[in-house]
Amino acid sequence: MLGLSNITKNQGGRTLYSNASFQAQAGDRVGLVGPNGAGKTTIFRLLIGQESLDNGQLIRPNSMTVGYFSQDVGEMHGRSVLEETMAGVEDLALLKSKIADMEIRLGEPMTDEEMADLLEAYGEAQATFETRGGYDLDVRAQEILSGLGFSIDDFNRSVEHFSGGWKMRIALARILLLKPDALLMDEPTNHLDLESIMWLEEWLMNYKGVLIMTSHDRTFMNRVVTKIVEIANGGITTYSGNYDFYERERELRKEQLLASFRRQQEMLAKEEEFIAKFAARASHAAQVQSRVKKLDKIERIEIPAEEKAVRFQFNKPPRSGDDVVKMDGLGKEWSSADGRSKRVFSGVSGLVKRLDKIALVGINGAGKSTLLKIIAGQTEPTDGRCALGASLEVGYFSQHALDVLNPQKTILEQLQSIAPNASIGTLKTLLGSFLFSDDEVNKKISVLSGGEKSRVVLACILIRPVNFIILDEPTNHLDIRSREILTDALKDFEGTVIVVSHDRHFLSQISNRVFRIDHGEMQIYEGGFAEYLNSSMHDGRAH
Repeated sequence: MLGLSNITKNQGGRTLYSNASFQAQAGDRVGLVGPNGAGKTTIFRLLIGQESLDNGQLIRPNSMTVGYFSQDVGEMHGRSVLEETMAGVEDLALLKSKIADMEIRLGEPMTDEEMADLLEAYGEAQATFETRGGYDLDVRAQEILSGLGFSIDDFNRSVEHFSGGWKMRIALARILLLKPDALLMDEPTNHLDLESIMWLEEWLMNYKGVLIMTSHDRTFMNRVVTKIVEIANGGITTYSGNYDFYERERELRKEQLLASFRRQQEMLAKEEEFIAKFAARASHAAQVQSRVKKLDKIERIEIPAEEKAVRFQFNKPPRSGDDVVKMDGLGKEWSSADGRSKRVFSGVSGLVKRLDKIALVGINGAGKSTLLKIIAGQTEPTDGRCALGASLEVGYFSQHALDVLNPQKTILEQLQSIAPNASIGTLKTLLGSFLFSDDEVNKKISVLSGGEKSRVVLACILIRPVNFIILDEPTNHLDIRSREILTDALKDFEGTVIVVSHDRHFLSQISNRVFRIDHGEMQIYEGGFAEYLNSSMHDGRAH
């Protein structure tokens, strides 16, 4: 069992939780949810002993092994990918050495009592080693790395050759290989492609220990978790079900709470009216006093502050031509630092029509981002032709769009630099749609989180009257609520969209066509992403 009992934790002059509790048993897969700043990451730190409680109790057996995956992977250097992955199980390496030493000692002369003690210790060590997967450690490490997108050639490459996102995958592999009794995971899907996310889903669904995780991926949460623990309004509330169940149940509980609140308010009003009416009459003194005492003892129902309901709506965009993008035999090669060229794809042809909402899919490295760059005019194709249609106003969000923000400007100033003629009211309304309140619009870009910066970039794209939106992983760093605001806006958008994302719920909600890059060529599926995914499951294709 792992959990927290009647805890209180103050941070930065405010109370994160007061007299709050939750617990998880082996086999429980818990999704930790709540608004930004509610204290989800602090829960992880409390569970691993990185932070201390102001009051209450941490429930964690001394023998329990705990693995914690966070967004801070630390330094990696001097090892191959496989070595770095296996470095996380040093205790198993020590146990293996200990077993080998005991095997040598078993061949040496000793008393019967010493032999009995040694055999008992040897049996316990072997059992632990086997339970923790020590005998197939190399094989499991390679299976995990393959599942997370690494090729066999990558296993012996130095970790220094990999980007930050790939190092996150190595850190994740280390934790999974550890096979701990409890697994704590803070946004494990952030740097994974769709194939790796689906592999991780299966791994976690077969995991037998305690799993507690946060994720902004709604489909991932729905498929993996069996319980939701909500951190909000200074409390911790447990819901037995997946994310969809949590949303329905939370609304039901809110309605029940409001009904109870109204009934209590009616009762209080009647009692207070009686007290006010008869307070001066001696004949009713006992009754008045009794009701005053009764009111003092009543626990008043409090209604939590409502989260602001936000909806962004595009202005009606100018009409484009019917043919938005024509791709004919597109090919692209990139030159590497050592002068060698690498072909990304070739022979890509297709037509994007007005009002298409296209999900661009394919395995990691297939060239999805490269194709979007060609369409957006950010790079030229090596072969073939890409022609944009008439009367297009293009908005392009790339994975590196955050780098174009000026860290010295405020959020409002950044938006003003994009749309200098827009009124302050218009800009503030748009920023409000992306969850920036009146005070927050004056925050400097330099102090924003990754998710906040993503929302600013999206606002910068949407402030202009665009009719063709190109989005490369727009949901990265966005929480579920922000993703749903963007989803609703794009569903209602009267223009053309082409998007790369690993969020299946997002793609299923907005797309009406699917373009798939497969082995360097393009396949076109006439239908939305949900239908495409269902059909590809049946015929065994990768996604």
